[in-house]
Amino acid sequence: MGRSSVRGEGTRPRGRHDGPPGSRGAESAGGRGRRSGSAPAGEGPGRGRPDRRARRAPRNGRRRVLRWVATVLALLILGTGGAGYLYYKHLNGNIRKEDLTLGDKQMADHKANAAGQTPLNILLIGSDARDSEANQKLGGAKETFGGTPLADVQMLLHLSADRSNISVVSMPRDTMLKMPKCTDPESGKVYPASTVDVQTNESLGRGGPGCTVAAWYELTGITIDHFMMIDFAGVVSMADAIGGVPVCVDANVHSRGSDGKGSGLKLKEGTTSVKGKQALQWLRTRYGFEDNTDLGRTKAQHQYLNSMVRQLRKGTKLTDPGKLMNLAEAATSALTVDKGLDTVKKLYDLAEELKKAPTDRITMTTMPNVYGTGRFSGRVYPKAGEAEQVFRMIREDIPLDGKASKRKAPVVKDAAAPDDQIAVSVRNATGTDTMGPAQGRASAVKGLLTDAGFTKASVDSQNTDPAARTGLLYPSADLQGDAQAVAKALGIPVSQVQKSTGVSGIVLAVGADWREDGAYPAKAVDEKTPESANPLNGADEGACMHVNPNYTW
Repeated sequence: MGRSSVRGEGTRPRGRHDGPPGSRGAESAGGRGRRSGSAPAGEGPGRGRPDRRARRAPRNGRRRVLRWVATVLALLILGTGGAGYLYYKHLNGNIRKEDLTLGDKQMADHKANAAGQTPLNILLIGSDARDSEANQKLGGAKETFGGTPLADVQMLLHLSADRSNISVVSMPRDTMLKMPKCTDPESGKVYPASTVDVQTNESLGRGGPGCTVAAWYELTGITIDHFMMIDFAGVVSMADAIGGVPVCVDANVHSRGSDGKGSGLKLKEGTTSVKGKQALQWLRTRYGFEDNTDLGRTKAQHQYLNSMVRQLRKGTKLTDPGKLMNLAEAATSALTVDKGLDTVKKLYDLAEELKKAPTDRITMTTMPNVYGTGRFSGRVYPKAGEAEQVFRMIREDIPLDGKASKRKAPVVKDAAAPDDQIAVSVRNATGTDTMGPAQGRASAVKGLLTDAGFTKASVDSQNTDPAARTGLLYPSADLQGDAQAVAKALGIPVSQVQKSTGVSGIVLAVGADWREDGAYPAKAVDEKTPESANPLNGADEGACMHVNPNYTW
């Protein structure tokens, strides 16, 4: 299949909060990928012996099977229960598959907790592509059909290692960042790393969703296990199938300005159950909520998704087999996933993991941000310190809801070797976006190691890739104890010791947090989510969107 896909209103990848006349006026909530995929024909549980329980209770069995449908899109909105493999082979063929990452940097391995569990990170992407008749009918200027798609919705879903909680971090589409080098797997075209800041939603046009994953990894350092991308039609079908999703506004709202901008959403003050096209309008609304920016739209999306999860988990409206069969088709046809989620069975297994976290342990947040200046005044940047605080909490599996974590220090299965037998390669990774590497830092830290008895320490002058924070990497479990011994000798927190297949021995990367001489400036770990992240609990039924006074009726 070709790559023709579409974008919102306008011909340029604009994303300003208050764009000038002629910019895209339609807000978007999702999009489908560019090419189709297929699944092996013989996979699935249907090849084994028939289930006697299914024969005894076909009606109940069918309902259990049909309720799997709720799982597929619920994966995008924090997961619900479900079971079954309806039309297994056919539905597998509906799902589109692409490479997980198109970047040239290998993501670090997860660190297991004491129980041997590891977290799951899933990047949820909403493309504004309109590459089907159904999607085109739902909005967008005709002259833009066939344009390069934009990743206008980006949410990172983190399921804790102990499965006790879920954290979601949205990145506004107007976020400015450096784009990584990406290679299009279909054409082989190489998109070089950007030397200037680029709007994050443009990542999708640099080879596909795998480039969006690479951009997230380079900005946050968070290892991403899977991605899922969805289109407009899927959102509409899901809302219809569950009978509507309750949303709230604090005044009458009509998202339609005199200049024609807006989603068209029109609601009365209070709570309304929205479905179909009206649900899509809610998710796309920017003009009419808060300050008419993408930040307000993100908050509205969080409220909708939390409400949808509550509806799905009640399960009271998922009883019509006909609707659910239609939803199965729409849901799988709307999905583009990484190749690690290429079957219904894998999606189901993932949903089973996601549903373990209760609704009141789901936390929705937005990346802390600040507005740019000058020609970037309508865009946002990660807020220094506070954005990294949220990213670090995700990396270290710290719950964003502030509740006590069940995390324990990882078990070290091997004892450390004597200090003078531990080889350590020291890198100068102190460079930043605005400053070059601090001179002599690798040699200085090597000296500290030598004084501490690590006489096999050496300097790696060939690798100076920048790191915001000092860390120790080790390639295999038999070197974990040695790496932690090095960290202890230098006062580096054990949480900054990570396993990585990208190294062949113990590597100490001296980061930008240790540019000065002296002992490592370790800080007490802050386990509080910044207020600027606007955390919203999944069980909060009182959330209500503030309506912009210029869009009331």
